[in-house]
Amino acid sequence: MIEARPQLPDRVRTLLDDLDAAAGEAIGEAAGLLLDSVEADGIVHVAGAGHSLAMVFETFYRAGGLAAVRPIWDPGVFPLDDAVRSTRVERRTGIGRAVVAAAAPAPPDVAVVFSTSGRNPYPVEVAEECAARGVPVIAVTSARASEGATARTATTLADHASIVLDTRVPPGDVVHPAAAPRTAAVSTILGAYAWSRVLAALDDLAAARGADPPRWTSANVPGGDEVNAALLERYRHRVPELTGDGPSGPRPVG
Repeated sequence: MIEARPQLPDRVRTLLDDLDAAAGEAIGEAAGLLLDSVEADGIVHVAGAGHSLAMVFETFYRAGGLAAVRPIWDPGVFPLDDAVRSTRVERRTGIGRAVVAAAAPAPPDVAVVFSTSGRNPYPVEVAEECAARGVPVIAVTSARASEGATARTATTLADHASIVLDTRVPPGDVVHPAAAPRTAAVSTILGAYAWSRVLAALDDLAAARGADPPRWTSANVPGGDEVNAALLERYRHRVPELTGDGPSGPRPVG
């Protein structure tokens, strides 16, 4: 007898298929926008709060990832040393704007903002302020989660984006058990998959153009340290978070 596959893997695979269907064209558009920016010597400013910071980690100083990436964030939204504070700060007005003001993005830079619900002031302000500075925004968010979330702002993250990657995360994030979900959050799985698809599309586009965008190499393979040393020298003054040469934003807010 062949044992049936567990229900959770089936639901995750269905969500991945949903993401492919919903974000197909946007994947290529995002790849094109990012490659245009990097080729013009721009910086990709990446933001998120709470558990969306997992996606910021996924984009920054990552093997195979773009080197021209700067994380912009307020320490107050980091949940590992004060989880309750991180929720409070994400909902407070003015913090997102201050983070962008400190980073001062400008064309040809691009911003990528991760937020599953896209309804809290912090990610919305980051996107709104970047757009106001002429910096196009790629929003990685879920329309379904946004519609089902408490509205804490007059607009959503998607409202300020040039490109929206819909991750298809359900309201509440969790998917198990199917009849009454209470565990097994999927936002990080879907967000990481969406970002990997963007990087793959960017690589294909770069190959077609004959371009070679700056990308990190794993430090655990031969020659990796040498490749990365050159990139560190190239970007350390524009991405101070690479070497700890400067703060990324305001001090933590209580």
